[in-house]
Amino acid sequence: MILDDVERSSIHSQVYHLLKERGLLQQTPLFFQQELKKKCQEALFQSIYIKSQTEHILKVFEQEEIEVIPLKGVTFAEKYFGHLSARGTSDIDLLVHSQDMERASACIRELGYTIEEELKPLHFHQCFSKFLPGSPLPLTIELHWNLLKEGTSDLNIHSFWEQAEPYKEYSYVKTLSDYHTFYLIYLHGWRSKMISLKYFLDIMQLIDVLGDRLDYTKLVEETKQHKTYTRLARTLSIQYSLFPFLHEVKPLPFEQKSTLWWHEDTIKKANAKVFTSYFHSLLYDFGDFDTLKHRFTGLYLIFLRANRFLRKKIE
Repeated sequence: MILDDVERSSIHSQVYHLLKERGLLQQTPLFFQQELKKKCQEALFQSIYIKSQTEHILKVFEQEEIEVIPLKGVTFAEKYFGHLSARGTSDIDLLVHSQDMERASACIRELGYTIEEELKPLHFHQCFSKFLPGSPLPLTIELHWNLLKEGTSDLNIHSFWEQAEPYKEYSYVKTLSDYHTFYLIYLHGWRSKMISLKYFLDIMQLIDVLGDRLDYTKLVEETKQHKTYTRLARTLSIQYSLFPFLHEVKPLPFEQKSTLWWHEDTIKKANAKVFTSYFHSLLYDFGDFDTLKHRFTGLYLIFLRANRFLRKKIE
């Protein structure tokens, strides 16, 4: 059932606004429209709150002269989906310079985000959370200083900063360029193993909105330099295999790669085959790295994760 897929991927807002924008909403069953509208309204209230929290944090960073770039979230929804409520969000992601992490973390703690996750080895962001009145779930802020785990690529995060654009009236708050926004979104989909339709919709929306401004040739060249090309090729191959009409909209600049270990059932976790899911996960943890050195780092991280899992079981 389509509504089950929408529910599983939490994409009520995206589906509702995209159908409404294209004049197709009235062609769907009434119960479908009502459920989408209800969930979209709930997401709107959450997004309004998260936006207010985001703006408050950005103002604090501006006052402290800490350069920051909001990632995804409400700013992404407004710019590329056209409305705050057109794409639901549940946390706040911010990119700061590595040398500013200590000051940025102090600011976040002073704002009440005092629940900190243990920092994982070679990781690229730190999580801070606080509980909200009347909510069983905390609001989380992820402070990023990079986009990928250390030692798994040659990603040049400085180029993201160099091409960042001014945000509103701020001097220290920036937004990613369109090009680097797509770079971020495909990496985000890859890191999340493309197990939800929301990652597909994000990529598809950017392809639609950016059109010819999205330079695939440049992206291929740069990802080869950054040693993230295999991740790009794999992610877009999966994207285009599920939505083949994209070949007509914006052809891939390379031959579509095999998606043998990824299947549409991966999105429906309950139906995913254990054997296929195992190799699907292994590819992301090891096989999608461009160099042998990065693969050894991947193996090291797999070992650390397994070790943490066993320790918890023993405890």
